[in-house]
Amino acid sequence: MGINDENDLAGDLQIGPTDQGMVRIFVTGDGFELPFDFDPEEAEEIARELMDAAEVARAIADGGAKGGKPKGKR
Repeated sequence: MGINDENDLAGDLQIGPTDQGMVRIFVTGDGFELPFDFDPEEAEEIARELMDAAEVARAIADGGAKGGKPKGKR
């Protein structure tokens, strides 16, 4: 399964600090729990990657145009 593969899986995502000074991304779903711990610098890098991905996704949704309202799915 890859980024562009659709599926019917559902899950929950929680993000927060741990009592050990780490940032935890905690993913749960039907029958699984995945805790991912990162030091603060790694978490900041992940946040930058999320922002970059959101910017690219917005450009794709806008048909490559800057600004304006997002277009519907094609």
